Amino acid sequence: MNERPITAWEFTDDRGHVTAAPEPPERVVAYIQAGASLWDLGIRPVGVFGSHHDGDGPDRAKSGSLPLGDVAYLGAGAGLGLDDVLAVRPDLVVALTYGGGQVYGVEPDVAKHLEEHVPLVVLDVGQGRGLGAVRQRFAELGRSLQVAEGAVAYEELAAAERGLTAAARDAGPVRVLALSPAGPDGAHLARPAKWPDLSALTGLGVHTVEPPEGPGANWHTGSWADAAGLAPDVVLVDARANAAPRESYAGDARWAAVAERAKVLPWNPEIAASAAAHAAFFETVTRALRS
Repeated sequence: MNERPITAWEFTDDRGHVTAAPEPPERVVAYIQAGASLWDLGIRPVGVFGSHHDGDGPDRAKSGSLPLGDVAYLGAGAGLGLDDVLAVRPDLVVALTYGGGQVYGVEPDVAKHLEEHVPLVVLDVGQGRGLGAVRQRFAELGRSLQVAEGAVAYEELAAAERGLTAAARDAGPVRVLALSPAGPDGAHLARPAKWPDLSALTGLGVHTVEPPEGPGANWHTGSWADAAGLAPDVVLVDARANAAPRESYAGDARWAAVAERAKVLPWNPEIAASAAAHAAFFETVTRALRS
């Protein structure tokens, strides 16, 4: 009978893959959202990479509190090569999946060969995961790497959740719509149940608006008239670099009607998976409801 080798570090990722090393990794490369999450837990990545939606520089909406001047940006999507990652000598790569185990933001061939050189942990942030579950998985990874958010961060998160629940109750049926601008002709309207952060808002009593039924799993792609027809009181607008800039649709009369009626807030659909980031998100929505 073969015995499993004794290792100093081991972690089972959301693909069910067991990753092990003689000692806890210290040089971590991560997808930028994962990197922002790890930074909040107390780990400074040696490099981060973007997705196929990103460009030659890091998306500041996704980077959270990461000190981008001190963390190498290795590229994104098809522009990210195996040599780019190996050049910073990582002993662990942390990536994400939206289900099915496929590594998000990395070409499949690169992901395959990467795992032959460096331990790879893949965490699921897809539709089947609640915000708390995603946060918990990053916390488990952090603890395995001997770091953790302090008790104060979780106390602030609990207070933010209570505050949002109270604000939602006091505000009544205030309608909250999340969307990603597509340009002058319309927007992608988020289906709240498909996004962990929006589902969390719903669970805390916020009246999140459901767009029309249709083929899109995460989004309903519609016109600005569709957005206006939902009569939102608060609009969470995708602030990532791949979303259409405000000037491309600012002149649309239907958008103008939405903006005149509603409180408009920036929204990062790829929020860092930490107590600190989630507390800040809930507090932002709370202020909007109370205003």
